[in-house]
Amino acid sequence: MAEHDVENGGADEGMEMFSFGLIAAAGNARSLAFEALHAAREGDFDRADELLEQSKQAGIEAHHQQTGLLVKEANGEHTPVDVMLVHAQDHLMTSMLAQELIEEIVYLYKQMAHAE
Repeated sequence: MAEHDVENGGADEGMEMFSFGLIAAAGNARSLAFEALHAAREGDFDRADELLEQSKQAGIEAHHQQTGLLVKEANGEHTPVDVMLVHAQDHLMTSMLAQELIEEIVYLYKQMAHAE
């Protein structure tokens, strides 16, 4: 049993699956945001807006997962924190930052296109 604990860091399998789900949703949100940035750079603002909206929806999914953890914690159900969960939180936060910055950059591309 001790070998198994060392191999997986003592992580609960359910928490690992949660972490993987959070990483996937946050990664999807980030990827869509960067696709939107590329579309805006190419002048396809309708596509950029569509991709930003899809990114927001993926981000909302990830954020809801995180909120569920926070609610459990607030209700006294402590969540053991492992490296995978920290990694998942990192993905979520960087995807949120990417979305915010890319939304502003898309706006600037639109302004530049209208000024020409």
